[in-house]
Amino acid sequence: MQPNETADRLAIAEQLANYARAMDRIDRDLGYAVWHPEGTARYGAMFEGTGRGFIDWVCTTHAQMVAHVHRITNVLIALDGDRAASEAYVHATLRFEQNGVLRQGNVHGRYIDRWSRRAGRWAIDHRDYVQDMDEIVTAGPPLVGAFGGSRDCADPSYAALGEIGG
Repeated sequence: MQPNETADRLAIAEQLANYARAMDRIDRDLGYAVWHPEGTARYGAMFEGTGRGFIDWVCTTHAQMVAHVHRITNVLIALDGDRAASEAYVHATLRFEQNGVLRQGNVHGRYIDRWSRRAGRWAIDHRDYVQDMDEIVTAGPPLVGAFGGSRDCADPSYAALGEIGG
């Protein structure tokens, strides 16, 4: 692997991490930056449109939930100059109230992304989300309670990363 290929793979992987962070912190601007302005997203019957439109839709939806966590793993990246494709597994855990009962959705799927580098920045041109399985279960009470995180830019991670320039 060439040194610039390593940097390209890391840049794409970081964008995937930015996406998960944008989802969990409900950070629209960070989410917008993962896509090129005209980038598109297809999430099955759930959503089809622009990447920016998806970010708006999901941030509004997530804001109505109690909590959520997105984990991205098993990232495979194919590079071809300023173009790339990736497959990344996602597991999202979503807590919400339904008819007065606390529920938890566990969603397992994959992001199939097409990327391009423009002006030195990797971003998504198109995403297809493939859902592999999901479930909704009744959620129990928390094990230990809250630890001080928040679902916005007031989360402590923004201050810590901001001190270093992240």
